[in-house]
Amino acid sequence: MTRLDVAPPASEGPVECDGPRALVVEAREVPLGGVRGMEVHRTLPHRSLPMVGAWCFLDRFGPQNTLMRVEPHPHIGLQTVTWPIIGEVRHRDAVGSDVVVRPGALNLMTSGAGIAHSEYSVGEGPIPLDALQLWVALPESRRHGAPAFERHEDLPVLDLGDGADAVVVMGTLGAVASPATVHTPIVGAELRLPPGVSVRVPLRPDWEYAVYGMTGSAEAVTGVDAVDADAVRRPGPVLEAGETASVDHTRLVYLGTGRDHLELRSTDGARVFLLGGEPFEADIVMWWNFVGRTHDEIVAAREAWEGHSERFGDVVDHGPERIPAPPLPAVRLTARRRRV
Repeated sequence: MTRLDVAPPASEGPVECDGPRALVVEAREVPLGGVRGMEVHRTLPHRSLPMVGAWCFLDRFGPQNTLMRVEPHPHIGLQTVTWPIIGEVRHRDAVGSDVVVRPGALNLMTSGAGIAHSEYSVGEGPIPLDALQLWVALPESRRHGAPAFERHEDLPVLDLGDGADAVVVMGTLGAVASPATVHTPIVGAELRLPPGVSVRVPLRPDWEYAVYGMTGSAEAVTGVDAVDADAVRRPGPVLEAGETASVDHTRLVYLGTGRDHLELRSTDGARVFLLGGEPFEADIVMWWNFVGRTHDEIVAAREAWEGHSERFGDVVDHGPERIPAPPLPAVRLTARRRRV
């Protein structure tokens, strides 16, 4: 999915991010290139928290009735992870993929050095639509490679006890591994909690984690105060004092490293998405639909797209329609560095 905001300036000074934390990132409404009348909310990236492991982007479009028409647009240096909640979206790309994205199936596109794709809701009129769109930054060993697409409809499930479980979408959770191709140690999993349960989710102390609410609400046992991400560089405010933090569709709760498990509770039942992974190997420069390492890489990718370069290919069954790149800012793009 295409995006319109630009990279914020890098933070100044040393960065301390080791150990358990509870940082609350409130979802913010954002514009979406090529789409009108769609409600889209973003939790990643945030100025204080650009990444969780290799996860560098999390948008939620919906729930709403809408006609989605995202014309061909480019990506570099990332994988797109589309995880529908309600509705169906047709995905077409420059490696010849033409599939309908449905709830319960993972659609994973690896851009490598460059790919283009489009996303249309199914049908000619508005439909109920709700989905997560996530990006995974590619490491140096893969980001210059060829583009690819894969689909997985039979994903493994980890039993969490008391009727709760986890669909392992990407990477590994406990002893369960997704069949999806990953290039850094990560996990992305949908945790399904029935009403009135408390579950322990296995974590790795050397990885960092965050949880985001999909449906319903849950309480994450954090053991520390939950701090507002927008105010993390100045005193306060503490959003929720004590041992727990609320998790719902309006917020992402970052948990830091140093945990071997996470306890989640839900009174009425909830679905929660868990993000995690080994802290990423490098700071990234992220602008529009591009993930790179330098300003010059981003400029070159933009020029290639605007020049109709073969680098991105042609999206199957599309004509000349495409989303133009926005203007670059008047300053050099800098790496996104965490502020926590």
